[in-house]
Amino acid sequence: MAADLRVLRGGTGGPVLVLLHGLGATADVWSGWPGLLERRWPGAWIAPDLPGHGGSAPLARYTFDGFAEALAGLIPADAPTVLLGHSLGGVVALALAAHHPTAVRGVAGLGIKVVWSDEDLRRARAMAERPRSWYPTRAEAAARYLRVAGLDGLLAVDDPAVDAGLVRRDDSWSLALDPAAFGVGRPDMPRLLAGCPAPVVLARGVDDPMNTDEQLAALDVVTATLAGVGHSAHVQDPEQTFALVEPFR
Repeated sequence: MAADLRVLRGGTGGPVLVLLHGLGATADVWSGWPGLLERRWPGAWIAPDLPGHGGSAPLARYTFDGFAEALAGLIPADAPTVLLGHSLGGVVALALAAHHPTAVRGVAGLGIKVVWSDEDLRRARAMAERPRSWYPTRAEAAARYLRVAGLDGLLAVDDPAVDAGLVRRDDSWSLALDPAAFGVGRPDMPRLLAGCPAPVVLARGVDDPMNTDEQLAALDVVTATLAGVGHSAHVQDPEQTFALVEPFR
């Protein structure tokens, strides 16, 4: 399904770093990374829009394995791969690694929500079933996109990185996100971690309300807490976030 994906790329050779954004966002959340990667990453990098996001085609049904299967064609056969995923992208990275047991050298999951209440799941299902909303101006749609993608206060509504998250129909604007993606559900983190053949680090920003240090530690993997940042640490502090994957170079 790689032909149905919008993908940003840079660099050459290996190892290959795959950057996976979170729910509601697009590959453009990594727009602050190319210069950093040119200086510090020795190989190529790939940043797709997840299915149902940005310019990538939707899935008939959203599951973590379904996301991974859709991205499988991005994993090179001739170079080791490192996966860095934020939130939903972190869960997808774990599933993707299980599909490529010999290719993936390491996985870093940032800001993954690992504990879900029944109310959390109810709200997510309600959002998945809600019809797409249309807005009379780009600014209104952009403001909604920033809230949904966890980027409110981090990017301005007129930032070019917002454009990929929006679609226009005549004189109305909406989010490019397929609302049904909210229905992907709760990740089975013990199963995903047990099935991941590569070393894993789970990280969170110290101010991330989506998880706690104790919740990550309970999963019995290597963890890291990033100073001075919240849920979208990869946007707030690319240098500190990049340190998560540096050991896998």
